[in-house]
Amino acid sequence: MEINILSGALGAEVSGFNLNTITQDNFEKLNTLLLEHKVIFFRDQNISSEELMSLGSLFGPVEEHAYVKGLDDFPQITRIVKAANEKNQWGEGWHSDVSYDVTPCKTIILRSIKIPPVGGDTVFSNMELAWETLDQDIKDIVENKNALHTSNGSKFFVEDYSQMESNGNIGEKYSNEHPIVRIHPETGNKILYVNPTYTKKIIGLPKKESDALLEKIFKHQEKLDLSCRFKWTENAVAILDNRCTQHYAIADFYPGRGLGHERIMDRIAIVGDQPF
Repeated sequence: MEINILSGALGAEVSGFNLNTITQDNFEKLNTLLLEHKVIFFRDQNISSEELMSLGSLFGPVEEHAYVKGLDDFPQITRIVKAANEKNQWGEGWHSDVSYDVTPCKTIILRSIKIPPVGGDTVFSNMELAWETLDQDIKDIVENKNALHTSNGSKFFVEDYSQMESNGNIGEKYSNEHPIVRIHPETGNKILYVNPTYTKKIIGLPKKESDALLEKIFKHQEKLDLSCRFKWTENAVAILDNRCTQHYAIADFYPGRGLGHERIMDRIAIVGDQPF
């Protein structure tokens, strides 16, 4: 097994490791790599949907998406499709998946099925490092405060994507409060746990003050120093620790310039715990 570090902030590409042969016995090695690098990548993985589910279940129970219909045979697998004539990309904007849930997912596994020749990279960012490097005056304000996270509703996940089908949950928006600084349950590290997509307000602050402070925090979180970028190839797998990272699917698809390509990914999410 070889490890290639992708940046000084986070991320490693692992070779010589077949994910379809992972068992509970050697899972500890995989989880140790994930805790160290926060997102790990594997290329040329001939892994079926059933094997993808088995891999995910080693991390914990696999959950269905709140708004999007999964595959018929595997409803916990969300197939993410960007049609060739679409510019929008599912997962645009910095976010931590389902941070609006009571128990946001702990791990996300992505499998690439069809990758365009140009465009469609994903950027990942280290929110432990974001906390470490945050200005002390902002730390002093937010360390013991909570923030409100809201899901944005079903249209956010399906309206701009012709191949993404609603599961019928079209009315409800989910909102929950979480600590702005959460503790990683396995490492004990502090995490800056807000994100521009779902975090709406700092509890206990007037709206104007909350908006201004969140804007400063979001700008800090978006620094390239905190990130790594992964160029997808077909049959690649990414495993990310959703508790301490954010990610951004880059929508650099311009059909009018001859860069309209279909992109297909599969996603599963593992149930997490309530942030504290």
